[in-house]
Amino acid sequence: TPLGRSRAHKSTIRRSSRPVSSPPTRRKAASRTAPDQTPESEPSSKGKAPSAAAAAAMESVEALVAHIQGLSGSADELAQLHGLLKQADGDALRAHSAGLLPFLSHLHPGAHSLGYLYLLDSFVSSSANLRAHAGGDLLVTVADFLTSCSADQIRMAPDKFLNVCRVLKNEVMQLNAPIRGIAPLRAAVRKIQTSSEQLTPLHAEYLMLCLLAKQYKAGLSVLEDDIFEVDQPKDLFLYCYYGAMIYIGLKKFRKALELLHNAVTAPMSSLNAITVEAYKKYVLVSLIQSGQVPSFPKYTSSTAQRNLKNHTQIYVDLSTCYGTGSYSDLETFIQSNAEAFQTDNNFGLVKQVLSSMYKRNIQRLTQTYLTLSLEDIASSVQLNTPKEAEMHVLRMIEDGEIHATINQKDGMVSFNEDPEQYKSSEMVEHIDSSIQRLMALSKKLTSIDQNISCDHAFLMKVQSGRERARFDYDDFDSVPHKYF
Repeated sequence: TPLGRSRAHKSTIRRSSRPVSSPPTRRKAASRTAPDQTPESEPSSKGKAPSAAAAAAMESVEALVAHIQGLSGSADELAQLHGLLKQADGDALRAHSAGLLPFLSHLHPGAHSLGYLYLLDSFVSSSANLRAHAGGDLLVTVADFLTSCSADQIRMAPDKFLNVCRVLKNEVMQLNAPIRGIAPLRAAVRKIQTSSEQLTPLHAEYLMLCLLAKQYKAGLSVLEDDIFEVDQPKDLFLYCYYGAMIYIGLKKFRKALELLHNAVTAPMSSLNAITVEAYKKYVLVSLIQSGQVPSFPKYTSSTAQRNLKNHTQIYVDLSTCYGTGSYSDLETFIQSNAEAFQTDNNFGLVKQVLSSMYKRNIQRLTQTYLTLSLEDIASSVQLNTPKEAEMHVLRMIEDGEIHATINQKDGMVSFNEDPEQYKSSEMVEHIDSSIQRLMALSKKLTSIDQNISCDHAFLMKVQSGRERARFDYDDFDSVPHKYF
């Protein structure tokens, strides 16, 4: 029976852990006190009481470990074990967390994940324990657990699992070694997810480590998933913001714009700091990518439309200056506001905006001229020499931003039409793949729409007659602005 197995394991744990806690020795020492001891010897007896209490506490932990070993098999056993762990979580574990680390060696992080998680969470929840083991084997222990734990078991205590993951993130950041946390947190994201479509609180933590370690490609492992389920609004804002920064680091500005757009247009009842910072980068990346900042779409919350530009006026002015097409005016504006851009940690992007002005002005020339000399191009876009103009034109041809040929003999540039006829087999396959993806997305959105139409909160809102259109997201979403 499970109880029989627990007793057998209990005796094993007591024998194997005796060198750590030595409870029998403490009991013998306490039993030597004579019954007719004088009052003078009472302080000595009282001094041994804490040792006896500690021994009793260790015995209770040993018993709990035995239960963990014996009740980590079937779903019924795990449910029974979960109840025991909840009872022990307040007293036996938290009160004596400093002595829990040795007991982890008697458990397998994969087979006994639930019990292992409770012991590990109790240990790392103590700041004193973290200080005592900073940068030591504890980090390895946590990383190994996150990598090898059972997804089914840790999902029974998601809050504790998230706490352990955040402890790992904080520890590697304090050690200035964020790269050490990337692989364990990536595994943790997959363990806590019920599907690849779910956005968890760990997504943002993982992406932040990828940013700090400058391991941008590692972030793509979660950014390439299609997300349809969000636990908390804060998770979405941080995911979009950090994800966009990773795409910016990879020079994938179109992908970055998608995430920044989602952060700016997401439902919100009041403005939050993440959205403000996201809009600043949205303006800069839009100028780099397309040379203009799109207006807010209709589904943008009224809160964002009313307030965002007021909090980002310098970026709005930058966009206006960019629209004049004058490189010198834009350069002057950037120099006069350099301190503000540096304070926002956006000066690198701002310099890319300035550099993109050449590209944008060359693109304007293609709309007017069929043939133009390199010297005329340099003069029109305010470049110093025809050689610089040639380098910019070559780079734009390589990136597919313009279609042109350069005659090296006479220094003339001929602007051509797009040579793509959309008849090749590769293009047909690409179009077919896009159509299939859109059909699948449409089916998914229809399913989500049906679920929303059956949502109790939505139905109550419809009945009250307070919805403004079909479904006003502003009334149903809360933004964690209080955290920032």
